[in-house]
Amino acid sequence: MSSPRWALPDHIEDALPLEAARLEAMRRRLLDEFRLHGYQLVMPPLIEYVESLLSGTGKEMGEHTFRMADPFTGRVLGLRADITPQVTRIDAHLLNRQGVTRLCYAASVVRTTPRSLLASRQPMQLGVEIYGHAGIDADIEVIRMLSRTLDVAGVKASRIDLGHIGLFRALAELAGLSAEQERELFSVLQAKDVPTLEAMTASMPAEAAAALRQLPVLYGDVSVLARAAAVLPAIPAVQAALADLRAIAEALPDLPLSFDLADLRGYDYHSGLVFAAFCGTSPAAVAFGGRYDEVGRAFGRARPATGFSVNDLRDLIDADLDAVLPGAVLAPAGDDPLLAQAVASLRAAGEIVTRALPGHEGTWREAGCDRELVLQGDRWVVVPLQGD
Repeated sequence: MSSPRWALPDHIEDALPLEAARLEAMRRRLLDEFRLHGYQLVMPPLIEYVESLLSGTGKEMGEHTFRMADPFTGRVLGLRADITPQVTRIDAHLLNRQGVTRLCYAASVVRTTPRSLLASRQPMQLGVEIYGHAGIDADIEVIRMLSRTLDVAGVKASRIDLGHIGLFRALAELAGLSAEQERELFSVLQAKDVPTLEAMTASMPAEAAAALRQLPVLYGDVSVLARAAAVLPAIPAVQAALADLRAIAEALPDLPLSFDLADLRGYDYHSGLVFAAFCGTSPAAVAFGGRYDEVGRAFGRARPATGFSVNDLRDLIDADLDAVLPGAVLAPAGDDPLLAQAVASLRAAGEIVTRALPGHEGTWREAGCDRELVLQGDRWVVVPLQGD
């Protein structure tokens, strides 16, 4: 049995007036906040050559990217599944600035598969990126900006988890792992599969094996960093990673930071600090971020880079499920100059004014009208809408 013509694909949905209004209001509010902090808006295209979309940060998006042939060139095009590689291309190849560049974005992406059973395949991604500064100050700024984003959205972060890709890579190098072994170990650590981890490390050098077995239990508050320093090898790369995490903790004592040294999200492209933000009691992160210094190389110019993205703007409006659209004022049809002046004054004050059309009496409340303009003497005044 075929689906009706109005049916949408699984995990694809319309945004009806209430949700659309809330999404647009949130988008505007957050982009205005980013602008106040010096982040400049960019609007990359929805479609690009697939090799550009899957360069650098986009590599892990390969299986999530819709592809098609370009009828003009025959080359393979892709619908973006992530905006970060596009912003990196803009910084590296188009802007070509020498100093620090702060960019932001808010637009839809399209994925072949949803992130989770309840997620959309066309989420609205929003985020900020800083290019050109390799120091920890940029990482501190984007984490602070992430926290500020959630505050402005009214969904304060309950937890911000931090990890460091450099720490794992240092231990993998100490163990002498091949690229294939490193990737397998990465999967085991992400799953916190301790029995498999013990079996995998059994034949590794003792110091590296012992350190890798510690990673799944090195999570919690800032005290984790002192424990890590005591049990992990005192090699430069490990010490540098722990120093970065300590610097974050010291700079952001007011944020709900936690640490998970086995959390390696974004392993394919992140080069240092990684983080994820959670709200309320939801087990799913609402935003991810981290440092990715080498990604621009795919576009001809490697630049230090760090940033974050909110997975789907819908996640930030779900907390306000009881919100309603502001009521509109119904203005009668007609060409009375005083009526036109009253309508213009109301709209200038931010009121929504809907002009009536003949033959639809009694239906305007469903269009959002809760008041109406009526003539009282020689003045048009706003009164509660009469009738249903």
